[in-house]
Amino acid sequence: MDGTVFTAPLQRPAHVGEDWLEPEQTRYSAEDHAIWDDLFARQMDVLPGRAASAFLRGLEKLDLGRGGVPDFRQLSEELGALTGWSVVPVPMLIPDHVFFWHLANRRFPAGNFIRTRETFDYIQEPDVFHDVFGHVPLLTDPVFADYMQEYGRAGWKAMRHNRLKALGALYWYTVEFGLIQEPDGIKAYGAGILSGPTEVVFAVEGQSPNRIMLNVDRVMRTDYVISDLQPTYFVIESFEDLFRQTVERDFERLYQSLPPAFTYANSAVLDLDNVVHRGTQEYLLRGGRGSGAQPV
Repeated sequence: MDGTVFTAPLQRPAHVGEDWLEPEQTRYSAEDHAIWDDLFARQMDVLPGRAASAFLRGLEKLDLGRGGVPDFRQLSEELGALTGWSVVPVPMLIPDHVFFWHLANRRFPAGNFIRTRETFDYIQEPDVFHDVFGHVPLLTDPVFADYMQEYGRAGWKAMRHNRLKALGALYWYTVEFGLIQEPDGIKAYGAGILSGPTEVVFAVEGQSPNRIMLNVDRVMRTDYVISDLQPTYFVIESFEDLFRQTVERDFERLYQSLPPAFTYANSAVLDLDNVVHRGTQEYLLRGGRGSGAQPV
């Protein structure tokens, strides 16, 4: 597999022990647990019929709706028995190389705090609900679990080539905001979509955004939006398709050809694209969240 994206060794962070882990998971208050339950209930009102079937199966396997913020030790035992992954608490966003190291060793770093009532609808930094509810259920799927580990390994090569921005775009458009084609229609599997009520409807059913079949080279050249709904979403045929497109791609050569900056705007539709739905871009043209426009 030499020359592909997934060949870097499983190295520790630069200094042994600098894994950014919290000593233990937070002892959440009754209000914290109530916030988790309310967030969970809100998402379950909108996800059926819109969330990927593998995600919904993962929710059931891990019983994330059993009440309150899940205990990471119990969650890790259950997840470990299924795919060998664990969930570890971190205080905040962690450095890239540390994040890659954890993923490469099948450890998912989850924020050790939960949002407040004041930040209930939107929080800029990922909290325990986004990380555990949004990401962890898909780690019960063996193929997606392997993809996440290999993405962690990929980070070291991207760092050597100074192409973390391009690799970040791949993560953004798959792990965070990816769509998947299922027999009964397009569904969401990205955690950034699944952990909030507005974007899942917008991404799956809205007329405004583009939906384009995933092309790894194209995605890694494409800009993205951090604090608003996405103008474009990329669709995979299956998790096997996602894994194949990344493992079999010669990233050594790709990194050498990539420019430092993104080539394509986040709303662009190219001649080479396999377009599922060409969006009206009405939401973007009306100014998006900053103008008070509503998703369409």
